[in-house]
Amino acid sequence: MLLAFTFCKKKADPPNWVVPGYGYYPASIGNYVIYEVDSIVYDEFTSDTTHYKYRIKEKLEEEFTDPENKTAIKIARYIKKFDASKSYDSIPWSIKDIWQANVNKTNVEVVEENVRFTKLIFPVKEGSTWDGNAKNSIGQWDYTYSYIDNNETINSVPLQKTLMVTQKNFRTLISFQYYVEKYAEGVGLAYREIIDIKHPVTSTLTPVGNIPQKTGLIYKSQIISYGHE
Repeated sequence: MLLAFTFCKKKADPPNWVVPGYGYYPASIGNYVIYEVDSIVYDEFTSDTTHYKYRIKEKLEEEFTDPENKTAIKIARYIKKFDASKSYDSIPWSIKDIWQANVNKTNVEVVEENVRFTKLIFPVKEGSTWDGNAKNSIGQWDYTYSYIDNNETINSVPLQKTLMVTQKNFRTLISFQYYVEKYAEGVGLAYREIIDIKHPVTSTLTPVGNIPQKTGLIYKSQIISYGHE
């Protein structure tokens, strides 16, 4: 879905304030990250399982003044759909949608498909908790910094400092919801995993992949490369 904004371009100056953890979402115009995306959708009505594979490029393209008269950043998202007969390098990027980020001294908010989420809070501190859905109508989810400042390799990309935000981790006999994101200093979002499924009554210890019948979504997005252009 393409969102319609009236952009009032502003000079992309770096912030004149320093906040612990701000480097986990470097809001410099021209920054981009490319992700490998794999998702599986389980359809309860048809019992079909559909596998989607593609690449996404997210680029911070310009600053603008949003409808709330706040400084915002346009995130242009481009897609390359997997084609077994072609290399990704031979497939051109096409625009998928436009998201928006608002970054300030206290938090990072991102508007995804017209829904606003509070992704990070500052200062970054392990164990800190906040309602990531405070600005939308989904209902309260207590986001938590599960760890910070980890040296980690994600999808063969070495990252010196990462943090993980656990957005939801809830399992019952008939459902499992697991939402996490990882951010890297100097990069931004590096990893996203979503498991949101319902299934017949079984042991809560059963691995998701071993559940014979289920409905819902398993999604994983991992960094491939990043840079500035």
